[in-house]
Amino acid sequence: MAAQKIYLTRKIPNIAGSLLKEKGYIVDVNPDDRVLKKEELVGALKKGVYDAVLCLLTDKIDASVFDAAGKQCKIFANYAVGFDNIDLKTARDRDVMITNTPGVLSETVAEHTFALMLAIAHRIPEGDRFSRAHKYKGWGPMLLLGIDLAGKTVGIVGLGRIGSLVAHHASRGFGAKIIYYDVKRNKQFEKDYGAKFYETIDKLLPDADFVSIHVPLLPETHHLMNAERFQLMKNSAYLINTSRGPIIDEFALAQVLKNGGIRGAAIDVFENEPEIEKQLLELENVILTPHIASATEETRSKMAEIAAKNIIEALEGRIPPNVVQADHHHQ
Repeated sequence: MAAQKIYLTRKIPNIAGSLLKEKGYIVDVNPDDRVLKKEELVGALKKGVYDAVLCLLTDKIDASVFDAAGKQCKIFANYAVGFDNIDLKTARDRDVMITNTPGVLSETVAEHTFALMLAIAHRIPEGDRFSRAHKYKGWGPMLLLGIDLAGKTVGIVGLGRIGSLVAHHASRGFGAKIIYYDVKRNKQFEKDYGAKFYETIDKLLPDADFVSIHVPLLPETHHLMNAERFQLMKNSAYLINTSRGPIIDEFALAQVLKNGGIRGAAIDVFENEPEIEKQLLELENVILTPHIASATEETRSKMAEIAAKNIIEALEGRIPPNVVQADHHHQ
């Protein structure tokens, strides 16, 4: 029997390749460190006859890609928690398994979310720019005043693993009050953190000093944060987003930041990555990180390992631990 072949759409931490090669699989990797264009991916898959594909969030996996991969391709293992880049219905129709890498990046993304929250409240990037521009002329009582997180109300939108951890850090570490909105109520969480549940996001927004977004990207969460919802937020509130870019109407966010409708925002994801709304780039009261919330050495290696293990399970005829169901909304 010929060795089974795997295609990696981009270089990721080495552990993935090592685990797959250890099993005797042939592993081909996109030689360029960049996102493949659709036609390049289709061309690569047509050329080789692959049994599995390890793909990234930046790869759009639709019918044309499944066609190119051919009938022998059993699995597309996504190197991400989310899978809004994959046409799950077509995958189901073609009997192709789709897997993700949940769980491992929750701690890391929650940490990054928290880092953004503190950095925007304490004006850290702004202070750094100020210092580098030689503007610091000595201590002043009114210089770059931020706000405390202690005693403030943190509104969590989407209480999955990441949202719960952010709530944990805010409550236990900083004594913040926790309010949350989710499609499912979690009474145990409320008891543990003295948290308050809101039936709608519209009711939550006026009460929160910080709003942190942790929902998956679905048709119903697209532009969840829009001009109308920004109006509901306090003028003194901050918005943090480490989930998916299109959940926020970026143009509307730029407008509300400009006119003081909210105090600031810190976001790691953008509506049309890698493009960023031009007006945001000019504003001081926004922090922009380049989709790096899960970018720690530990987490990215662990994600690579999980994606590879999902492939091994599938090719050895077992059901991988992280198969994604189309109705699987929660992280």
